Amino acid sequence: MESWEFGLAVRRWRDRVAPDAIGLPVGGRRRAVGLRREELAGLAGISVDYLTRLEQGRATSPSSQVIEALAGALRLSDAEREHLFRLAGQAPPGLDVISARVTRSVQRLLDRLANTPVAVYDAAWTLIVANQPYDALMGETTSWRGIERNGVWRNLVGPGTRAVHDRQEHVEFEAGLVADLRLTAARYPADRGVTDLVRRLSANSPRFVELWDSADLVTYPDRSRNKVIEHPTVGRITLDCDTLIVAGDDLRIMVYTAEPGTEDAERLALAVVLGTQALIE
Repeated sequence: MESWEFGLAVRRWRDRVAPDAIGLPVGGRRRAVGLRREELAGLAGISVDYLTRLEQGRATSPSSQVIEALAGALRLSDAEREHLFRLAGQAPPGLDVISARVTRSVQRLLDRLANTPVAVYDAAWTLIVANQPYDALMGETTSWRGIERNGVWRNLVGPGTRAVHDRQEHVEFEAGLVADLRLTAARYPADRGVTDLVRRLSANSPRFVELWDSADLVTYPDRSRNKVIEHPTVGRITLDCDTLIVAGDDLRIMVYTAEPGTEDAERLALAVVLGTQALIE
């Protein structure tokens, strides 16, 4: 298929999604029949520039993660999702490959948490989509490309995150991430993406090799735990970080909240407001 057919399909499906149906404000005058381009880009976790190039046929070969994110944001049916993959020249992922699909039920959950920092990862800890409050809290994610979107890579090789750990917490966090990835690799032996990720981590991180070869099979540490975030504007915020596992689709949903009425809740609200305004501007 020609790349313009992929872009045309995305534009047509974007026009049919009512903003109020997914929790977006509908104030002011709107030229767009359905979602604005920046709204779809935000929902899919990609840049507006990249979405523009996709729609205009100037960007080709989108990754399966991007296709899945667009399919979820556009509320595509199973048949439409498969068609979108075919338009991109790809076969929809099978059961032996890690899914990056955000199902309609998960998307509804994200819509209801529109004011709460939420990120969705696949089974290998590659970021599928993050909402605007998450970007406001943790830093913009839409510019991340390829392996930069993988949490194991970012924590062992890349720049890390705004989360603050003491030495012991950092050791346990790294061990838990690698152990979880090792379990994922065992569940999806045919997934070339996981094989390539392990190869690149092994080539760039002696710490990864040490943990990967360890006989200890630790589990990912505390799926519900406190996490301290070093925000560049409002300072340190102590939050509850809950990681919810969607068993059937093998997704990880990470949610950040604070106890209502606390100073941390006020700082989180301020960080979200300031960050969201900056992302819009």
